[in-house]
Amino acid sequence: MLASSIPPSLLLLLFLLPPPSFPAEYIRTSDPPMRSLKLQGAPLSHLVLDSRAGHLYVGGVDHLYQLTSNLDVMSHVRTGPHLDSPDCLPPIVPQDCPSATPTHNHNKLLLMEMGHGAEPGSLIVCGSLYQGICDKRSLSNISQLIYTTSNPVDTQYVAANDPRVSTVAVVITTENKQEGGGAGSALRLMLVGRGYTSKGPGDIPPITTRRLFPVVPPRRAFSQEEELGKLVVGSYSEYNNHFVKAVSHGNHVYFLFSRRDMWHKKEYRTYASRLCTSDRSFYSYVEVPLLCRGGYNLAQGAWLGNHSGEPALFVVMAAGQASTPVATGRSALCVYGMSELDKQLRKAQEVCYTNGGQGDSGQEEAYIEYAVSSKCLKLPKDSLSEYPCGGEHTPNPIASAVPLSATPTFSSTTQLTAVTTATEAGHTIAFLGDREGRLHKVLVHSNRSGDHSDWSGDLYGSVMVDSGNSVSADLLLDESQQHVYVLTNSRLSKVPVSSCERQTDCGACLSLRDPYCGWCVLEGRCSRKHACPRHAQRNHWLWSFEPTQQCVTVTSLQPANQSKDEQTQVTLSVIKLPALNKAESLSCVFGFIPPQPAIVIGTSITCQSPAPELLPPMSTGSDHMILPVSLRFGHVTITTGNMTFYDCGAVSRLNQTSQCLACVSSVWRCNWCPLDQICTHNQSCYNQHIILNQRDSPGLSSCPLVFALQSSSLVPLGLSSSVVLQGRNLDVFTDEAQYVCVVEVEGVQLNLTAVVEEANDKTQTFTCSSHQFQFAVTQLQYSAPVYLRRGERRIDAAPGLRLHLYDCSAGQSDCSQCRAVPPEYGCVWCPGNSAPSCVYNQSCSSVPADTCPPPLITQVLPVSGPLEGGVLVTITGSNLGMSYQDVVGAVTVAGVQCQPVHEGYQISTRVVCELQPSGRQRAGPVLVTVGTTPPGKSMQIFTYQDPQLLDLVPDKGPVSGGSRLTIRGRQLLTGSRKDLSAYLGPQPCYIVEEVNDTQLVCQTGSINQTGGVPVRVLFGKAERTVPGVSFRYLDDPVITDVTPAESFYAGGRVVMVTGRNLDVVQKPILAVWVEPVDVQRVRRRRRLALLKAKQQLVFNSTMTTVLEHCSVLSPSQMSCLTPTVSPEVKVKGVWFQLDNVRVYYESIKGKRFTYYPNPEFFPLNREAPDSPYRFKPGGVIAVEGQDLIRAISRQEVTARLGDQECEVKTLDNTHLYCEPPENQPLSVDDSELPSLKVFMGNLQVDLGLVQYDSDSLISPVPLAAQIGLGAGAAVIILSVLVVILMYRRKSKQALRDYKKVLLQLETLEINVGDQCRKEFTDLMTEMMDLSSDVGGPGLPLLDYKTYAERVFFPGQQVAPLSRQLDLPESRRQTVEQGLQQLNNLLNNRLFLTRFIHTLEAQQGFSQRDRGYVASLLTMALHDKLEYFTEVMKSLLQDLVQQYVAKNPKLMLRRTETVVEKMLTNWMSICLYSFLKEVAGEPLYMLYRAIKYQVDKGPVDAVTGKAKRTLNDSHLLREDIDYSAVNLTVLVKNGVDVQPCPVKVLDTDTITQVKDKIMDQVYRGAPFSQRPAADSLDLEWRSGQAGHLTLSDDDVTAVVQGRWKRLNTLQHYKVPDGATVALIPRSQSSGGVGVNQVFQTGEKTPMLEGEEEEGLRLWHLVKSSEDPEIPKHRKSSMRERERAKAIPEIYLTRLLSMKGTLQKFVDDVFVAILSTKRPPPIAVRFFFDFLDDMADKHGIDDPETVHIWKTNSLPLRFWVNILKNPQFVLDVQVTDSIDAVLSVIAQTFIDSCTTSEHKVGRDSPVNKLLYAREIPRYKQLVERYYSDIHSAASGCYQEMNSTLTELSGSFASEMNSLVALHELYKYINKYYDQIIMSLEEDSSGQKMQLAYRLQQVAALVENKVTDL
Repeated sequence: MLASSIPPSLLLLLFLLPPPSFPAEYIRTSDPPMRSLKLQGAPLSHLVLDSRAGHLYVGGVDHLYQLTSNLDVMSHVRTGPHLDSPDCLPPIVPQDCPSATPTHNHNKLLLMEMGHGAEPGSLIVCGSLYQGICDKRSLSNISQLIYTTSNPVDTQYVAANDPRVSTVAVVITTENKQEGGGAGSALRLMLVGRGYTSKGPGDIPPITTRRLFPVVPPRRAFSQEEELGKLVVGSYSEYNNHFVKAVSHGNHVYFLFSRRDMWHKKEYRTYASRLCTSDRSFYSYVEVPLLCRGGYNLAQGAWLGNHSGEPALFVVMAAGQASTPVATGRSALCVYGMSELDKQLRKAQEVCYTNGGQGDSGQEEAYIEYAVSSKCLKLPKDSLSEYPCGGEHTPNPIASAVPLSATPTFSSTTQLTAVTTATEAGHTIAFLGDREGRLHKVLVHSNRSGDHSDWSGDLYGSVMVDSGNSVSADLLLDESQQHVYVLTNSRLSKVPVSSCERQTDCGACLSLRDPYCGWCVLEGRCSRKHACPRHAQRNHWLWSFEPTQQCVTVTSLQPANQSKDEQTQVTLSVIKLPALNKAESLSCVFGFIPPQPAIVIGTSITCQSPAPELLPPMSTGSDHMILPVSLRFGHVTITTGNMTFYDCGAVSRLNQTSQCLACVSSVWRCNWCPLDQICTHNQSCYNQHIILNQRDSPGLSSCPLVFALQSSSLVPLGLSSSVVLQGRNLDVFTDEAQYVCVVEVEGVQLNLTAVVEEANDKTQTFTCSSHQFQFAVTQLQYSAPVYLRRGERRIDAAPGLRLHLYDCSAGQSDCSQCRAVPPEYGCVWCPGNSAPSCVYNQSCSSVPADTCPPPLITQVLPVSGPLEGGVLVTITGSNLGMSYQDVVGAVTVAGVQCQPVHEGYQISTRVVCELQPSGRQRAGPVLVTVGTTPPGKSMQIFTYQDPQLLDLVPDKGPVSGGSRLTIRGRQLLTGSRKDLSAYLGPQPCYIVEEVNDTQLVCQTGSINQTGGVPVRVLFGKAERTVPGVSFRYLDDPVITDVTPAESFYAGGRVVMVTGRNLDVVQKPILAVWVEPVDVQRVRRRRRLALLKAKQQLVFNSTMTTVLEHCSVLSPSQMSCLTPTVSPEVKVKGVWFQLDNVRVYYESIKGKRFTYYPNPEFFPLNREAPDSPYRFKPGGVIAVEGQDLIRAISRQEVTARLGDQECEVKTLDNTHLYCEPPENQPLSVDDSELPSLKVFMGNLQVDLGLVQYDSDSLISPVPLAAQIGLGAGAAVIILSVLVVILMYRRKSKQALRDYKKVLLQLETLEINVGDQCRKEFTDLMTEMMDLSSDVGGPGLPLLDYKTYAERVFFPGQQVAPLSRQLDLPESRRQTVEQGLQQLNNLLNNRLFLTRFIHTLEAQQGFSQRDRGYVASLLTMALHDKLEYFTEVMKSLLQDLVQQYVAKNPKLMLRRTETVVEKMLTNWMSICLYSFLKEVAGEPLYMLYRAIKYQVDKGPVDAVTGKAKRTLNDSHLLREDIDYSAVNLTVLVKNGVDVQPCPVKVLDTDTITQVKDKIMDQVYRGAPFSQRPAADSLDLEWRSGQAGHLTLSDDDVTAVVQGRWKRLNTLQHYKVPDGATVALIPRSQSSGGVGVNQVFQTGEKTPMLEGEEEEGLRLWHLVKSSEDPEIPKHRKSSMRERERAKAIPEIYLTRLLSMKGTLQKFVDDVFVAILSTKRPPPIAVRFFFDFLDDMADKHGIDDPETVHIWKTNSLPLRFWVNILKNPQFVLDVQVTDSIDAVLSVIAQTFIDSCTTSEHKVGRDSPVNKLLYAREIPRYKQLVERYYSDIHSAASGCYQEMNSTLTELSGSFASEMNSLVALHELYKYINKYYDQIIMSLEEDSSGQKMQLAYRLQQVAALVENKVTDL
């Protein structure tokens, strides 16, 4: 109940407002450690810091916050929404301000006013409500108001009332001179800069001064008083400054802003302007452009900071988008020194004061800006020093023509939006915010060259503060300079300037490269410079940003390593060591061992290494450890080095096999004590004998060692063998211990007693006891380690000392393998008793075999080869030789030697040989002979074959490859598969299938050029070529077009592919890539996780492809059937696989191929689907369904009734009509009745059985009724039944008629199809020539002024644009002054809307007047189109209000009000460039096509009827005999006369012939530049002297009764090929043409004809209208004539014309309605406005909004242009062309309506003609509307830029004074009513509008007023 009583607008606002939740939300992040607070009131716009109290103030939409420096909320105030309207002045009274709605309050200004003395300071807050008034609030508690006003006056409007328009301000204190405050009394003022707003008071200057203190009545706070000064501007809208910053510096105030440069190139630029603080009259105003090199022209944010100790202005600039104020992402930071800025400003002042604005070189360096009447002067040279802040006599406001330039310090590809700076340790650091929510940190370098415009910067860090949300321009540092406050859309963040303290070591600190940070050495922390106590001393604070900076580092240690068992002095060499005081010392720390004092000598430090017992234990498996050696100052580690401690004992323990060798060869200084068996760092041993480290004792090692085997290392298994070892240096051992030999076999130690023998060379021989080694081996030998042990001591053995135990039988399975074992092994082939085997020679009991058995061959591969040989034959078996040499020359294949290959030979078991040429075909076994044994013979027969290639299919393919070739031949299975290879020229062709004897299939690879190549097949080295055939590589297939672009899931739809070289493809495929829907869902759920993990998952397992083969029809065409796709999948892509060429559908059409759900059909008998459908022969069957044409056309659909076709006649989205046979067809299945089946591609739908009705339509009366009723009742019932049946029959007949009309139309169109195609071909040939004209300068577009004249003032002979102000000179100046004041009044919205509403309320103000006034206003306000647009929107809102109450669908239907004509004009202005660039060309092509077609047939010169037309009322129905005549026209071209062929008709009148000749001769020229036909005579030249002047009417004209016929070429009997000439008409020439009227390019014959002695003129047909018949009777007769059914022949003519022109009509409609290119900004903007209006008024009926859009654009603008191309083009529109254009325009109208387009027998012919196209055009319109609706709105800024550009571009074309004078005539006519209306309005009274109008009247016509 409550909601129903709230106005809808307020309800909507309640939804839009943020929920009243907690006022703020905190977020703390760990990296970087910043604090963030979410606030209400997005977008937050302003941030102020009170550094004294440490409070922050934040202003946003409807919210104001006071926070502590730690972001805790202290106070929160709501400032909106409130009832307001920018059109109304406060206070808002709903009755007086109907446009007032609850409006958000955007914070526009937020700044502090500091208190003085006892007076407290305040927070100044200005919002966008109530025309931008301001409050003062307490700084200690913002909820306390210090000053506010509920009834402000117009001088108190401060800020812009539009959220998008900027406002800046600065508070200054100056001496109070004027108000006599006495010495020392202060005047506190606020200087405000604000942009121009089109709504509300339009006369607030860009810069004004406002009073803050003192405020003594009658003065008011924030008021703009005359004596306080303002910047006077000639045109507010032109000088629309976008203010960025206002700052006070020294004795000046500076403003930074951007705007269009009105003086020079009209480009947008940034300016800095300056005023003296004490200047109350703005005499000192001067501005200079700021140039940031690189095209950065739009300031986004600024900060006044210090650089190198001097004040500088830091400005972030963005590059503008083309010539608009829209900033792109490309942006930069530019720095301008304030001294340079002041110097440039003073220079501009000086040249304007003393040199007329000209510099030394004579160039203009300064000028007067803002369109005021001042100018630069030549005052005395000392004027500037005398008057530094100007004076009454000095020129102002001054602008410098010379910019102050700077090179970007830093540039970015993301738009920078904010800047602030800090100075740290003498360095300048800039913090930059961007629109993505990042904070960038840049170190600004000082330039040594002293050029302050060229500062460079280094980006050293970026922090993401609030991702995706732009950083506000208010970027502030806290009072400690340690944090930056960053304001974004809905969040305030406190970001540390650096993260120095978080770095724990010097390396991390220096790697930061942060100018804030450095390593404080003696404190061991990363800190800012001032936080390090001794930062001034060398090496105490190491700056992180220094590129070559190094930490304190230990470069070397002496010694670098030592034994863990000793203690020594360690010396460290250190760089960057800081100097210490005398009383201070350093200490050394080894690992975690307690510190020891360090002695510092220069850069060397000496420490004592730790005692051995303090060292930590060594890790297992290692012989050393590395300990850090730290240098400490107190508890602070300054630097660390590494020292190695080694353990010699561990060295020997880790190498048990050769302990001594490992010890003495170790990297450490270890020595070996052989008697003690220890490795030590000492230089002596306990038992005296020592072996020194090899570094101390080079040469042969002295270690006791077994260095070799004296006996053979080969030991056979199973036989008792003895091993003999050799040793040296063993005499060091003197004890009695015994030696033992140790052999390790598979982990088991075998101990053998050893006998020692001394040799002469101090070596020893150890003979180990015999042993029979026995264990199982799988290969010939096993290597076993062997060493010597003396007692418990293991003697070192030389590395690699091994016994090789072997078994002859392991792996040697036949005689050849056995005998191939190297002889040192002693293996023999022993025949033995049971089975021969390979054994050690001493183990063979019988006589070993000297020779082996003959070779045995088990397999030969391959069993065939080419005659040329060259293939490898592999022979496997046994006893195939003991070595490769055994088989060389020993192999024959089919009697031919076969050369063995060394690499392929395996002893005894395999021979690989290369087949040699045989010379002829032959067959035979393979023989292998080894030695003297009989040869081995294969069971397989090898055949030498001669393979032949016969042909190949196909013989061509694309250069990208992928074609499958079938090579046919004989004996192709020659050799093995790997010997077989195919080549196309040099490129391989990859064999893809199993080869058989008669064919092989290979796939072509890619090649880089086209042409024929031979096809070769290699059988090993034998080559065969396909005789007489080469494979042709052709250009890859190219697909240029594919239709249609959609299918349904069942597939089977024919897709026609157009392109080039399609026939080169063998198997073209249409492929569809699909993915299950559930995978899509999984993907969506996982997307976030995927993004975070930065991994890309490819669901290959779920992606599948469905394929369908295509049929190539010709080189340029192929057809494919769409594959069937399951409805459960999502189509991911569609492509064509053309061999190796893959063409994606999207790359062809630029859009995706779409799969739709299958069409749905309903059963014929929906009520009872099981019952048959009753059909009456002679009609059509109507099948109902849904989405029937969404993915198929009528031609693709077939229907069958039983065994016969049911011919499909018509198909639309919901109905299919098919005509069945006259007689009932037979069923194709078991049922008695036939069923109707519809076939759409693969989709087959059975719609039920059909039963034909008998002839009798009257069903019998039920028997029960006959019995129950009497005879009288029977008669009544029968009569009622007859009536009902007749009615039913009539209604069915009507439906059948409708269906038949559609069928007849379609049949007719098909019949004229061939004729259309021929006509179209002729027309296209003609148009091709035309296209080349149009492509150049040939498009005859009207200039803007003529276009505007014809659109604004249609039908007027002399439009106001062309007129001059007709006034006596004595009054001209006064009147012009009055008109200028009227212009100023028109710029007041209140006056303008009152003026229009008052005029419209007057009885005598006609519809024509309304249109005229609207066009005059358009002219007058053409230079202020933004304002014009706002007024138009405001008036339209009033209009919507009116129609919503009545019938909203009728709005904008006609032009009944001023605003509707304003809308027409507005659309015409905004769409001129669209016409010029897009729609003009297709419109001209359509016009030329119509003209060409119409002129090809006879056209009646009197009635305007034509044989070729679309308009049945202009159709020349009579059959006129005519033939084409080719004339040779002599054309004078300078001195030469050139013949020009022209085609005309013999039935043409002479004027028609002249027109056609001029069409040809002046083909490229605009119509207005041609001579008129009346000014020329046509002369027929025959023979030498025969010159005959031809004319329409002369003495030879034929007169019959009251009718006189116009002369034609037929009349003069001019033959084909005659020569004629056009000559200027002589005055005496007697020929008279048909009287014609020309107006704006139109040519209309006079139907009545020229009365001549009572005679009536006629040409082809006599007018059927009798002049005596009254006019009203005539019209009714005409209607009756039209109502006659058109005979088919005439309809055929119309259809033929329609078919020929169809492409051109389509082109125009598509150009107008296509959204492929962005629709014009004006259309998007206006449609947005209509959508908003509908939302605002709760209109949810889409049809209403559709009608509004249609009425505002297609019907208001495009239909006008289609009907009258002469509005845009310089062409002549004749009556016959106009008739055709009317039909096309009507079709366009029908396409834009929402009602269903139905036609019947009585429908107008033009509706019948386009009955089939209109649904398609309707879809175009709907898509156009919906695409614009769904596109992102918010084109307000872009629209304003466009309007500003249009205002500047065309304003000079408009004669605004004439328009104002014409408007004044209406003011004069309704003067009293207008004055009364203005006086009734309270706001009007405040603005004194009536008084101002009276002033205008006094000036314009000396009207005496009550002034």
